[in-house]
Amino acid sequence: MPTPTCQRKTAGVVREGRCILYIVRRTQLYLDDELWQALHEQAERARTTISELMRQAARERYLGNLDRRKAAMQAFVGIRKDRPEFRDAVGYVRRQRRASRIERLGKS
Repeated sequence: MPTPTCQRKTAGVVREGRCILYIVRRTQLYLDDELWQALHEQAERARTTISELMRQAARERYLGNLDRRKAAMQAFVGIRKDRPEFRDAVGYVRRQRRASRIERLGKS
């Protein structure tokens, strides 16, 4: 899929460049006064928005800590490197491409 391009006008000149699109969903939260005040004060101290604080909190709570996720992914990298069928990676891929799906399922 090609990277979308965007046109922007800067000082009267139209420039074209890469454009990164994010799919997001909008939501609405009802906060009591105490929580809103705490978030408002923290947002001012951190020079950010309440929305960004809420996104960070949701990511940490429900997606886990970014450092832990990165460490888990790094631990997973190369987990099958010692399996004999992967020693010749090019040959393995070529054999997979030649075989039909039914044949591959029968070998597992």
